[in-house]
Amino acid sequence: MNPPLDTPRTTVVLPARDEADRIIATLTALANIPGVEEIVVVDDASTDNTKKLSEGFGARTVRTDGRGGKGGAMLSGLALVGREFPGTEVVLFCDADLGETAGELEVLLLAAGDGARAAIAAFPASVAGGGGFGFVKRFARRGIHARTGFLAAEPLSGQRAVALGDALALPGIAPGFGAEVGMTLDLISRGVRPVEVPVDLNHRATGKTLRGFAHRARQGRDVVRALRGARLPWPDGSPPVPGGGRG
Repeated sequence: MNPPLDTPRTTVVLPARDEADRIIATLTALANIPGVEEIVVVDDASTDNTKKLSEGFGARTVRTDGRGGKGGAMLSGLALVGREFPGTEVVLFCDADLGETAGELEVLLLAAGDGARAAIAAFPASVAGGGGFGFVKRFARRGIHARTGFLAAEPLSGQRAVALGDALALPGIAPGFGAEVGMTLDLISRGVRPVEVPVDLNHRATGKTLRGFAHRARQGRDVVRALRGARLPWPDGSPPVPGGGRG
């Protein structure tokens, strides 16, 4: 019988825009995952009280101007982790709309504890198919496969655990909704092949509405930019050295 795995010391980076209705449920679930020591909420120019609620919960909260989109929020949070939480072993990126199902992300940390340098959550089919017609996902999957040989089940998944050293070695993060595609490409380019782990998650699906199609159009545009190599640079020009200073 194999011994139980330990979850590594983890800091969560949670980009959030106008998520006041779900942020507390998501934070509560994350805080109860063994190994999670810090949660950084990056309020990406919200117009509601996402930031106030996160601060009241006790999360470390920073705010961005929204110009870099999701990728910019992720990069800001990761830079803060590198500067201020040197004991972190794994960074867990997580979307803010998972609610209580965010607790299921423990399996990604267990994968990291078992040696995976990057672990990505694959949504169940019932959730993964709850958006549009899958055009953007298939395009992203083909683009990643053509460049790396890696066939991703969930190329757009925002739930991923990455070893801090590998995260800080990234050249930056792709802007907007291309963040995850760019991260996957950059991890593989430095020899880190992600593992995908089925996770029983639920989130707010955009659906087949005008708003949903507009979202996926922006997502498709950002995926194209990521595949072409667009990256937001690190603040101050280089990644931080854990515990202070620049790389």
